[in-house]
Amino acid sequence: MAGSGREREPLVVGRVVGDVLDPFVRTTNLRVSYGTRTVSNGCELKPSMVVNQPRVEVGGPDMRTFYTLVMVDPDAPNPSDPNLREYLHWLVTDIPGTTGAAFGQEVIRYESPRPTMGIHRFVLVLFQQLGRQITVYAPGWRQNFNTRDFAELYNLGPPVAAVYFNCQREAGSGGRRMYS
Repeated sequence: MAGSGREREPLVVGRVVGDVLDPFVRTTNLRVSYGTRTVSNGCELKPSMVVNQPRVEVGGPDMRTFYTLVMVDPDAPNPSDPNLREYLHWLVTDIPGTTGAAFGQEVIRYESPRPTMGIHRFVLVLFQQLGRQITVYAPGWRQNFNTRDFAELYNLGPPVAAVYFNCQREAGSGGRRMYS
């Protein structure tokens, strides 16, 4: 059954596979939620919903398996000219399996998405680490990060899970609307 349905795979349709990642097989559960809203591929979240870092739960066999989480925006500063691709929003290493990002080492603190033009994709990628802990040096800047190069540099192999959401600037910058 290899390859069947891949063309309908949301990460392929959303061009996350291609722009950010090479094709991979998901082998670990990754659950990302902002408040009560669980992120599903291609869902739309407003900037006001993603101000605080999400709760990230990872699967895996046990707490002796460790993971690295990367969150990037491949559409910075705007989708028609993404010359800052990829913009690094968050980087957490040494996340024990069966726990969450809160238990890992935050290398780059979470920066909330604030797209100004167009619809941006925000991609969270999970890698399994080969060893217990890895020493990851914080990039000097967030723009022009490359998830593939990062994974190669730290010998992380292909992703074990990924999810993405869409986000665009909210219409009107006046008072808060309580309805959606």
